[in-house]
Amino acid sequence: MSSTRRKLPAWLPILVLLISMISIQSGASLAKSLFPLIGAPGVTALRLALGTLILVVVFKPWRLRFSKEQRLPLLFYGLSLGAMNYLFYLSLQRIPLGIAVALEFTGPLAVALFSSRRPVDFIWVILAVMGLWFLLPLGQDVAHVDLTGALLALGAGAGWAVYILSGRRAGEEHGPATVAMGSLIAAVIFVPLGAIQAADALWHWSLLPLGLAIAVLSTALPYSLEMIALTRLPTRTFGTLMSMEPALAAMSGMVFLGETLTFSQSMALGAIILASMGSTLTMRQESKIKQVDVG
Repeated sequence: MSSTRRKLPAWLPILVLLISMISIQSGASLAKSLFPLIGAPGVTALRLALGTLILVVVFKPWRLRFSKEQRLPLLFYGLSLGAMNYLFYLSLQRIPLGIAVALEFTGPLAVALFSSRRPVDFIWVILAVMGLWFLLPLGQDVAHVDLTGALLALGAGAGWAVYILSGRRAGEEHGPATVAMGSLIAAVIFVPLGAIQAADALWHWSLLPLGLAIAVLSTALPYSLEMIALTRLPTRTFGTLMSMEPALAAMSGMVFLGETLTFSQSMALGAIILASMGSTLTMRQESKIKQVDVG
């Protein structure tokens, strides 16, 4: 297993992570179109139920064996995955996609900051912070940001941080197959919760095609790809690379929701992308597996 990882080119986990982020933002835009029909909890339940079903069929998690040391991280991984999705969709009911993703990003940004060891790492983190500062609607528009929605997005960010830290340890041995078990843990709690809140509106066959598309784009594909990247990149690099998420969310909003960007927001996206590129270019090859701080 370790010899296979060494043979992989350095850019492959980065490409995998980019595809994952594009997929999840496209899925978020599609999911928002279902909110008027079944609400955010219903979309969460639909996404997790169908996504978990796909992952279970593909990876057959009942065949996996987890050591004692992996079981607690696996539990935290599954719970954080479900909480992250649930809180994020609840926030989308109250605040725009770009703002929600920017606030949610405080989780991986904190991981990147606290995992940094070299001065150059702080340059990229500072650039990402500056980009987020200008991306958020500060000034006149901040009064129009729903406080509850913002707090829900920050809660999703906390879940995202736990997801990164616990996922690295839980998935060390089984890689992408770990996602199926984590998603199963999340589904046991958050599918019934979402189904109860959505009530009868959830049980319509016409929702199945959209639900499957959301499940693939937002759960099955991105979390499998993220686990590949998570187990092959240092924690700090993974966290800083995720700073591209608000930029991709903004682009997804432009393509699918007709949103436009101001000049300052465009500059902010440029700073975020530059931070991601800088972190990638200065990544030390030998630190991929060794430099991990998870506890």
